[in-house]
Amino acid sequence: MKRPPKRTTQRVALPHLRVRALVTDRSRGQLLAGGAIVPCALGRAGITQTKREGDGASPRGRFRLRGGVYRPDHFASRPASPLPLAPSAPGDGWCDDARDRRYNRPIALPAPGVGHERLWREDGLYDLVVDLDYNRGPIRRGRGSAIFLHVARPGFLPTEGCVALRRADLVRLLRRIGPRTHLWIG
Repeated sequence: MKRPPKRTTQRVALPHLRVRALVTDRSRGQLLAGGAIVPCALGRAGITQTKREGDGASPRGRFRLRGGVYRPDHFASRPASPLPLAPSAPGDGWCDDARDRRYNRPIALPAPGVGHERLWREDGLYDLVVDLDYNRGPIRRGRGSAIFLHVARPGFLPTEGCVALRRADLVRLLRRIGPRTHLWIG
């Protein structure tokens, strides 16, 4: 007697996500994930084809999701996701100093004299961070750094170039994305 195939409740990761700016406000947008439409914040300058460090724009393009970090003291356990996620620590940072050889890479803090983003923040924006594969191979100095998918400020205030979602939406989205998922901005 032949057995019926085993049913699985595991979802297949979404192949792609799409971000588009709102016509009425270029610093706000929508992330399309399968059939879901999720509000998001974008860079204060909207979406640009030619990203530069400090321009406040989100880069246009297609990006892999490299993995990310979560703040372990703000989550009871590792958020569920097929993406590699590591716990962050108070000494974690990201170099945004185009003069430094570690530009657009994780760094240990303190890093005197080096421009950086602190990943362990009190405002909760980096409680959950996904590294977008923007300007990562090869890294071009001055073309933008620390472009992440992260938690949005209340009211979806603009980012410095990242894509930001409500914390609950980001946690739900993480369950549906994996290493083969691409994020299209623009």
